Amino acid sequence: MSDPVTAALAAIDDAHRQDPEGRELGYAEAVTGWIVRLVPAASPALRLAGRCQHLERWTLPRTAYPMDKAGYHAWRREQYRRQGARARDLCLGAGVDPAVAGRVEQLVAKQLAKDPEGAALEDAACLVFLEREAPLFVAAHPDYTADKYIDILRKTARKMSPAGQAAAVALPLGEPLAGLLRQAVAG
Repeated sequence: MSDPVTAALAAIDDAHRQDPEGRELGYAEAVTGWIVRLVPAASPALRLAGRCQHLERWTLPRTAYPMDKAGYHAWRREQYRRQGARARDLCLGAGVDPAVAGRVEQLVAKQLAKDPEGAALEDAACLVFLEREAPLFVAAHPDYTADKYIDILRKTARKMSPAGQAAAVALPLGEPLAGLLRQAVAG
C-alpha cells in the first residue's frame, strides 16, 4: 500500500478486528458511512477519525471505574484520550503526515467539538447511535415514560449540528422512536 491513508485505514481495521465481541469494526464502518454522507469531500483526517471511533474501547472496561455518573464521565474522558493517542500512533505508523495524524488525535479525543469536522464526527456518531442502539434501548425499556425517552434523545440532539439533527429526523425509525426523536429535536 503506497497511500498512507489507505495503509492507516487497514491498520485501524486490524485493530478493530481484535475486539473480543466483534462489534468495533461494524460500528466504525457505520460512522465512516455517515461521514461520507454528511461531508462527501471529507478530509483524510476526518475520514480517519471516523474510522477510529470506539478504537480498542474494549481494552478499558467500564467496570474499571465507579458505576456512577462521575465514574462514567471519567471513563469516557480516558477512552477519548487513549483512543486519540492510539489513532495518532496507527496513523504515524502507516506513514500519515504528522500534522494529519495530530488532527486525527484531536478529533478522536473530542478536542475539536466546535470545529466543523469535530461537529461532523459527533453528528456521525450520534446518527449511528440513533440507528443502531436507540431502537434496542427503547425495546429493552418499555417501562420508561415518553418524557424520559425525550430527555435522553434531547441530550443526543444537543450534541448535533442542525444538519445532523435534520439527518436524524429523516432516519427511517419506527414508532414510537421516530415521534419521540422529532419531539426531542423540536424542543
